[in-house]
Amino acid sequence: MTRPLPNDLDAFWMPFTANRQFKQSPRLLAGAKDMHYYTPEGRPILDATAGLWCVNAGHGRPKIVEAVQKQVAELDYAPAFQMSHPKAFEFASRLVQITPEGMDHAFFTNSGSESVETALKIALAYQRVRGQGTRTRLIGRERGYHGVNFGGISVGGIVSNRKMFGTLLSGVDHMRHTHDPARNAFTRGEPEHGIELAEDLERIVTLHDASTIAAVIVEPVAGSTGVLVPPKGYLKRLREICDKHGILLIFDEVITGFGRLGTPFGADYFGVTPDIMITAKGITNGVVPMGAVFVKSEIHDAFMTGPEHLIEFFHGYTYSAHPLACAAGIATLDTYAEEGLLTRAAELAPYWADAIHSLRDTKHVIDARNIGLVGAVELEPITGEPTKRAFSCFLECFERGVLIRTTGDIIALSPPLIISKGQIDEIVGTLSDVLKAAA
Repeated sequence: MTRPLPNDLDAFWMPFTANRQFKQSPRLLAGAKDMHYYTPEGRPILDATAGLWCVNAGHGRPKIVEAVQKQVAELDYAPAFQMSHPKAFEFASRLVQITPEGMDHAFFTNSGSESVETALKIALAYQRVRGQGTRTRLIGRERGYHGVNFGGISVGGIVSNRKMFGTLLSGVDHMRHTHDPARNAFTRGEPEHGIELAEDLERIVTLHDASTIAAVIVEPVAGSTGVLVPPKGYLKRLREICDKHGILLIFDEVITGFGRLGTPFGADYFGVTPDIMITAKGITNGVVPMGAVFVKSEIHDAFMTGPEHLIEFFHGYTYSAHPLACAAGIATLDTYAEEGLLTRAAELAPYWADAIHSLRDTKHVIDARNIGLVGAVELEPITGEPTKRAFSCFLECFERGVLIRTTGDIIALSPPLIISKGQIDEIVGTLSDVLKAAA
């Protein structure tokens, strides 16, 4: 069905977008179903990015649609401060059934960025309530992405996201990133080389002293900076160092959560349980904005002291545990369970890996990497024009009916977990043709 185009594009200042380029040649999406978006003219666009890493079960899933429609008629909004509604508790209880053992409490937010801020505040407050108030320092990682609020860009390590916004939070330091193409180019899964990079945390502890450090935050797989897969043993070594020094370990699982690696969470895939786990995106299949921060019982319980009528943790949002989000989330969990989507990526991973690495000898490709149902193809930049080659490929792929994502000169792929092998072939075949024709 053809839908009318909007007649004015000027009012909307678009996020993370080359606004002037877009408004000269708009790429509009007017519908979606299963693995495809549809333009206003009805042209199908195969979704190779699960929207923005979030539509894990595909688009327009009937159970989720019906749940949201029913909920908005029954209870459109309920406050979360000193009040709540039944589905908030139902959803939290359902979620902690699939989180790593011991992560028994969920604090609801509205996005990954809010989940990051919440996790950082929980970490700082926990150190204080347990009598470790000198632990105020937060440690992130170079090339880390933790959303766009001030806490997130402070612990994050992507230069473009930080450079315009002043000095950010004080008392933050960063470990080295793990990207090592000289030793690990064209790796399938976890790279062999680089476990020693975890020892950079020991260097930071020596520099600042453990008594000043509250928490370390990392993505199990750094997604938005180009699918940087951790070296074998790296995350386990971080866990050991944090335990040794009494430092909390936070996993940002906004991307790796809810089946992306073929396990419910990245913590399951790597066999490492953090103290705090950040989620969003796939928690509602992207249908209603929502996030959740999971904590171990000992963290939650440390706050549950003092007079019972007093607020234990002065933090939250107007839309925490929004009824529509909870309804969408419950239906999303049902969909995941009924179709085995939290583990389906494990079944597809070998085929996906072969497809991604079939691009190895394609024009301009200098690296390809994969894990679960995530892949990256790194391109040689155009001299003096960084990011332009990958962005040009993004535009051409869209014209040919495939939606990819780029970060710098890296093409990132993360399709819905319902993808077929034929659709994997279509994505990679289109990308191959575009790269062969690229300047």
